[in-house]
Amino acid sequence: MKPAWSIIICSIDACKFAQVSQCYEHLLAGTVFEIIGIHDATSLSEGYNRGIKRARGNILVFSHDDILILDQAFAAKVELRIASGFQLLGFAGTTQLSDGYWWAAGPKHMRGVVAHAISNRRQIALNVYGVTDSEVEEDIQALDGLCFVASRESVDALAFDTETFDGFHLYDLDFSFSAHLLGLRIGVMTDVAIIHMSPGVMGQDWQRYRQRFVTKHASSLGLDANTPLAPLRTMKSRVAMFDDTTALRQVWQQDHLRRATVALLRDL
Repeated sequence: MKPAWSIIICSIDACKFAQVSQCYEHLLAGTVFEIIGIHDATSLSEGYNRGIKRARGNILVFSHDDILILDQAFAAKVELRIASGFQLLGFAGTTQLSDGYWWAAGPKHMRGVVAHAISNRRQIALNVYGVTDSEVEEDIQALDGLCFVASRESVDALAFDTETFDGFHLYDLDFSFSAHLLGLRIGVMTDVAIIHMSPGVMGQDWQRYRQRFVTKHASSLGLDANTPLAPLRTMKSRVAMFDDTTALRQVWQQDHLRRATVALLRDL
């Protein structure tokens, strides 16, 4: 039987791969799925493209190995949204991309909710980037790559750029922004609780790929590729701390998230 889902995970850490695989096995119980592990990727673009070639599912998930999805209705929600016409779904993104990172245009355009594990504090930080009245934010131009879901038709129309993004940064922004430029329907899900175990690092290597991204997409962004990069804009979000996932899930409700968004915009 052809799998309905293909989960593609690039990972060099056997423990993390086992943990995230167990998470998806739990979430997708009762569905037909496959988990494709890429353990020797030369870049995330290369690894994900290799995963796409192996994938047999109609719904493809591109997942970091350090996430935990807490919503048991994850599969049902995604399947409903793909069936309704969404072609790419993520957990954080922007309605206006203006630079080589998704929050560059500021909080008025940011959408999404992601929790982050704070290892040295043994707590969970809930970051509310932006929530409106909908459980799926529309008119998204670019996504964060911690985890995103694509329909088969979207990956058949668009591959990851292995030449420009031959490392481990900006592959996600390029893929999702390219999808936007092709006219694909992209959404950010705000009603699915997810924890990311790492905040990401934006050092010199990240800046190098940011420059590559701006050079590639300068005309679409309304930028001059020869102009030096602008100073990095600090990400703004509303943050609350929790001691466990039970407390986190209790507040992961649309009304609470909308109020946090109103407070975030008010404080600008």
